[in-house]
Amino acid sequence: MVSNEKKNIYVKRSRELLDLLNDVDELDWLEAKSLRDDTSRSILETVCSFSNEPGLGGGVILIGVAESKNADGPRYVVDGVDDPDKAQLDLATQCKSVFNTPVYPTIKVEKLQGKTVLKVVVDELPFGHKPVYFKKDGLPKGAYRRIGSADLVSTEEDLWRFYEDPESKYDETPVKYSSISDVDERAVKRYRQMRKKVDPDAVELEYETPELLAALGCTNKENPQELNMAGMLLFGNELAIKRACARARVDYIRILGNDWHAVADQFDAVDTYAPIFLMVDKLMSIIYGELTTRHRFHRDSIQPETERFPVEVMREALVNMLMHRDYRHGQFTQIIRYDNRIEICNSGCSLKPDDMLGMKGSVTRNDTIARVCHDTKLAETKGSGIDRMWRKMVEAGLSRPTMESDRAAATFTIRLLLCHFFSEETLDWLKRFATYELNDNQRTALVFLREVGAIDAVAYRQLTGCNPKLVAKELAGIKDQGLMIQKGRTRGTYYVPSEILLAGIKETTSNSEQVESAPACGETVPVSRGNTSAQIITTTPQPVMSTAQGVMMTPRAVMSTVQDVMMAPQQGDIPDVLQKRIAALKRRVPGKVMQSLIVELCAVRAMGRIELSKILKRSLVTIDRLVAPLIGKELDYLYPMMIHHPRQAYVALDKRKGTS
Repeated sequence: MVSNEKKNIYVKRSRELLDLLNDVDELDWLEAKSLRDDTSRSILETVCSFSNEPGLGGGVILIGVAESKNADGPRYVVDGVDDPDKAQLDLATQCKSVFNTPVYPTIKVEKLQGKTVLKVVVDELPFGHKPVYFKKDGLPKGAYRRIGSADLVSTEEDLWRFYEDPESKYDETPVKYSSISDVDERAVKRYRQMRKKVDPDAVELEYETPELLAALGCTNKENPQELNMAGMLLFGNELAIKRACARARVDYIRILGNDWHAVADQFDAVDTYAPIFLMVDKLMSIIYGELTTRHRFHRDSIQPETERFPVEVMREALVNMLMHRDYRHGQFTQIIRYDNRIEICNSGCSLKPDDMLGMKGSVTRNDTIARVCHDTKLAETKGSGIDRMWRKMVEAGLSRPTMESDRAAATFTIRLLLCHFFSEETLDWLKRFATYELNDNQRTALVFLREVGAIDAVAYRQLTGCNPKLVAKELAGIKDQGLMIQKGRTRGTYYVPSEILLAGIKETTSNSEQVESAPACGETVPVSRGNTSAQIITTTPQPVMSTAQGVMMTPRAVMSTVQDVMMAPQQGDIPDVLQKRIAALKRRVPGKVMQSLIVELCAVRAMGRIELSKILKRSLVTIDRLVAPLIGKELDYLYPMMIHHPRQAYVALDKRKGTS
C-alpha cells in the first residue's frame, strides 16, 4: 500500500518534485531521467523495479530532468522532452509489450521552467502479478528491484519476495502439531503481571490459559487447541520454539575490542531461545549486567558524575527487535557487544521508506505480536519508540542511535554508542566557533566532522534528528560560513572540514598527543591490514565512532594514517594464488565468479570500488553492479554510518557468518 505521505507527493506538480530532487536527491520512489542521457532501457528498468519492489508502493519518474554538470548550480536541471506525444506513445507501447505482464503507468505532460516534462507514476503491482520482468531476459536477470535509488537485477534469492502474499501475516500461521501444552506458564504469568499494571480490570485476566490465548489471537482460529506462530513466539517453551521456528534464536556476541575483523577469534557467544515475554528480561540481564558505569561532564560543570547507559533505551531496542523481526525467511538475530558500542542486526528490513527512518510512526510486520506487546506496554505505542530512544540518549549525553535498513539483504541494524559524544574538551573546542551562527544540530555536525572526517545528509539527519526538509539548509549554513567544503554531486554529495575547521582540529590533536592516559571508551586500538600495522592511542577528547561489522571509525589519527594505507592500490598483500586467478580472467566472466573474487579480495583487507576496478580491470559501473547484491550477505561497508563516505570501502563478512 502507498502511504498517505507518498500519495500527497504523487499529486504534486513537477516543480515541487524538482525542488525535492535538489533538496534530497533521488529517493527510492523518485527518479529523474533525461531522454538525452538515458536510454529507453534505463527508463524501463526503473518502471520494472517500481512495479516489483515489495512494500515500496511504486514510484515517480520525472522524464526531461538531468543531473547538472555545473558544480555551482542546482543538482538537477530541466532539459525537456522535444516530442512529448512520441515519448508518451513509445513508453506506453514498450511497457505493454516488453514485459511478461503489461504495465500501465500514468503519464502526465507538464510545463517546467518553460520546457515540457513527463511525470510518470508507476504503481506497485499486486500479489499474483509479480515479478515483472523483461521477456527476452527471463528470470531472474530480467526482473529488477528498487534498492535505495538504484535499479538492481534480481537474484534467485530475491524471487521468493515476489511470490509472497503481503496480506498473509506470518504470525497468524498455525503451528502444526502444537498444543496448549507447549506454552511456558512463566511467560503467561509475566503477561498477566504486565497487563494488570496497565489495566487492572482487563477482562482477559479472568480467563484460564487456553481462553486467554484465544482472546489474544494466539491460537489457530479453526482449532483453538493449536497455537499459531504469534502464540508460539510470545508464550511457547524453549523446546517448542526450537521445533517450530528455529530462526527465532538470538545470538549475543561479546567482542574484546572495537573491531570485529581484528579480534574475530576473541569473542564469547550466547545462543538464546525463549518466548518474547521472557526473552526481553533474559537479554537485559546479559547485556545490562556488563554495561559499566561511565563519567559524564555537564556543560556547566567540570565535575564528573557516574551514571549507567539508559535502561529504557536498551529495553526499547530489544522489544522492537523481537516485535518487528522477520521470522519467516530471516537469519538469526545478532546482538554484538563491542567495548564502545552495541549493534543489533535484525532479520527483516524496515517497512518504512528509507527517508522516513527514525521519524515517528511505525509499520508492523507481525500485527498480533505487536498488539499484545502494546497492550502490556512492553513496547511503546503509536510508533513513538524510536523517538523516545533518541530523547533518552540525548538526555544521557550520548549520541543518537543510528539505523540502517537494507532491503536487498533483508536486515535492519541499529547501533548504540556507549561513549560520551560531548566530553569536556569537546565543549571547550566548540567555544572556538562561538562567533559563528550555529544551532545545536550544526555544532553536533562539527564534532562529527572532527572525529569522522566527512558527513553527508543521511548521517546529519540520524545524528541530529533534524527535520528532513531542513537538513540541506542547515548543512548549507555550515558550508556558507566557511567551516566545511562540499564534495561530490547529487547522491554522492558529502562535506569535509575546511581549512578553518582543520586548524582547530590540528591544534586540538597536538594538545591531545601530550595526554598519556587512555580513555574509558577505547584504550589502545591495534589496527592491522595486509603488511601494515599500527597502534593508535585514542585519548579522552577523541570519542570512537562506529562502523558496522568492520574497522572502527577511529579518530583523526586513524583517518590520517591507517586509512590512507588501506585505500591506496597495493597488490603485494594479495595471495599469489588469487593474483594468478585474476590474471587469468577473460573478457567475459560469469557474474558469480567475479563476485567470488571480490569477496576474496575484501577478505584480505578493506577495498574501495576504484581499487577493485583497477585490480579486476572492470569498469566502476560493473563493480557497483556486482557489489550491490553482496552487501549485508558477504560484504559490509567500512563506514556504514555514512554510505557516501569519501573513503568508503568494503569488508568481507565470512568470519561473522561463521559464528552462526
